[in-house]
Amino acid sequence: MRRAEYTVAPELIGTRLDRFLAGMADGLTRARVRRLIEQGHVLVDGVVRKAAMPVRAGMRIEVNIVDPEPLEVEAEDIPLDVLYMDDDIVVVDKPAGMVVHPGSGRRTGTLVNALLYRFHALSAAAGAERPGIVHRLDKDTSGVMVVARTVEAHEGLARQFRMRTIEKRYLGLARGRVARTRGELTWSVGRHQRERTRMSVASRRGRAAHTEYVVVERLPGATLLELRPRTGRTHQLRVHLSALGHPLVGDRIYGERRNARRARSEADRVLASCGRQALHATMLGFAHPRDGRAMRFEAPLPPDLRAVVGALRELAAPEKPHAG
Repeated sequence: MRRAEYTVAPELIGTRLDRFLAGMADGLTRARVRRLIEQGHVLVDGVVRKAAMPVRAGMRIEVNIVDPEPLEVEAEDIPLDVLYMDDDIVVVDKPAGMVVHPGSGRRTGTLVNALLYRFHALSAAAGAERPGIVHRLDKDTSGVMVVARTVEAHEGLARQFRMRTIEKRYLGLARGRVARTRGELTWSVGRHQRERTRMSVASRRGRAAHTEYVVVERLPGATLLELRPRTGRTHQLRVHLSALGHPLVGDRIYGERRNARRARSEADRVLASCGRQALHATMLGFAHPRDGRAMRFEAPLPPDLRAVVGALRELAAPEKPHAG
């Protein structure tokens, strides 16, 4: 255990306690800060306070940084597509349909279960149910993820995500014809006012969100986009594309329900065959948390999305004349 003490500067007045500490305490993720607060290891002027408390100028904040709790998730022999590994990190190509970590009744079959079987030791900085997890992909989003094997690596990567120096690129198949060749989406994203499992650009408490997109290919009934999120809000890409009027193909939460109405054309039937949201994390770039060297990992479109794109390309191709 180590002890740290901070005093609130005037320019940080009004910041939430957990955000203040995550920004000030080098090497502490916000999730870990929250747990320290919940466990009573953070004192504000000698008193335990809640994570959401806004800090005031001159407050004295003491933190006892205790070791993370031991891991409690069961290891399972589940195949993994490992792109890279060393003593500090693991990079994987997560398949669609795999939940990242246990929670909400899901205890088995997750990426974490598979990682623990393969690598045994992972960082406990994010808690007992999220060993090694620095960032997440939705269950039905496939693609590149980095996982931390040590607390030091975890905190180094988390710092890069927090400072937005991580480079992320996705490929997404959006409904309809996106007119502009490139653009930026800057709607704030927050919790939906009525449906609490959804996010929305109309939330009263939305947080700044920024997505850049480039059209890769226009296809019958859909547009293949390269997406570059500059922030990392929950469901950001899915919500932004839905707000643009071009929800991801297969996204049942953010717009596909409207488009599932009728498969009138052959293109509609191809798009309806996509069994999940058509989103894939194609590239992740970051500095190695131990020595700072630049690292970049890529994963091609998986077979299910390649099949949908290929079928749409065939529809777009001109018919060959018959030999006569």
